[in-house]
Amino acid sequence: MDKNLFTDPRQGKLLKIDIQGSADWAFIPSPLPDRWKIPYHLWPLLAKAREELARLDGIGRHMPDYELLLKPLQQREALKSSSLEGTYATPEQLLLFEIDPRKPKSQHDQVNSWMEVFNYGEALRMGQKLFNDIPVSVRLFRELHKELLSGVRGHHRDPGNFRRIQVHIGSDRRFIPPPAKEALSTLYELEKYIHQENDIDPLIFCFMVHYQFEAIHPFLDGNGRVGRLLLSLMIYKWCKLVSPWLYLSAFFDKHKDEYIDCLFNVSAKGDWFGWIQFCLLATLFQAKDAIQRFDKLVSLRAKYLQAVTDCGGSIRLPKVIDKLLQSPAMTVPRIAKMFAITYPTAKADIDTLVKCKILREGGTKNSRPKLFFAPEIMEVAYGDFGNPAQENV
Repeated sequence: MDKNLFTDPRQGKLLKIDIQGSADWAFIPSPLPDRWKIPYHLWPLLAKAREELARLDGIGRHMPDYELLLKPLQQREALKSSSLEGTYATPEQLLLFEIDPRKPKSQHDQVNSWMEVFNYGEALRMGQKLFNDIPVSVRLFRELHKELLSGVRGHHRDPGNFRRIQVHIGSDRRFIPPPAKEALSTLYELEKYIHQENDIDPLIFCFMVHYQFEAIHPFLDGNGRVGRLLLSLMIYKWCKLVSPWLYLSAFFDKHKDEYIDCLFNVSAKGDWFGWIQFCLLATLFQAKDAIQRFDKLVSLRAKYLQAVTDCGGSIRLPKVIDKLLQSPAMTVPRIAKMFAITYPTAKADIDTLVKCKILREGGTKNSRPKLFFAPEIMEVAYGDFGNPAQENV
């Protein structure tokens, strides 16, 4: 790691270490500040970000069943956060794995990637439940990490346990986090800090804690994903949202270099302004994006309910449509199981949805059972909408 890049006022200290048989430097982050004065020219952006976040929460609060709209946001977050770490899956592959989960047959089986992305969504939902009983803490970090790496190719990297060896980021060791002993003590300092009173805006506080977690890098694997999981959950909890609506990984993935540079510059230069400005832009963009997806999904729901009424479908079809909004892939056996009906009755429901152009057959010719996707829902849930926040990064 190039120690000359770390200039005053950096956010920590450098420690000389031996790594892989050669001398180098590790960075140990200082405790986070108790207060941070918001620069005057950042106030308008903070106000806009808060306004859009409040608007998003307000829309979510008044949904008849907001869970119908929450899961698509979480699935997209799982795809984008995993993509940031070089783990790729398509929405179709993720939905297929959800319908038919299976163990990878080898280290190189593509099912590994599907399972990692699937686990991210599961960890998000588990974390939301844990927040009712467990504060943001070292214990919570471990629980999320354990769920994230459960059964995947990183299982040999000690899921749920903190690292006991030195690690580095980048093949060129661009950043070297604290040695294991210092990492653990710094992590417990972070836990203590989180529960102390401070004068920092709650949204900005979430961004600061995310930086600190990434700088500590407490696990052998999955630090970025756990950190972004925590970020969404902290914003939900500390900004007092009714549900965790806001997910920033799509923005971070789109601006990956800026994301990495902004994190690094806090460590190297103490550049909190650049990092917080970047995160506020992400908040503004992703809040607008989520609102747009909500509007489109609600419109599709109304359109589909009218369509099945016009087609003379069964009384179950509105409930099937709601299931599709959560997960826009279906099979005949899945509907039969969901509604405790016979296979022929479930097939008749699928046939009606195909006739109404809500579903179409997907998968491969040899897919058993046959897969049906809702393409319009897929596009709204997982597609890109351009530039709703007019971001300038």
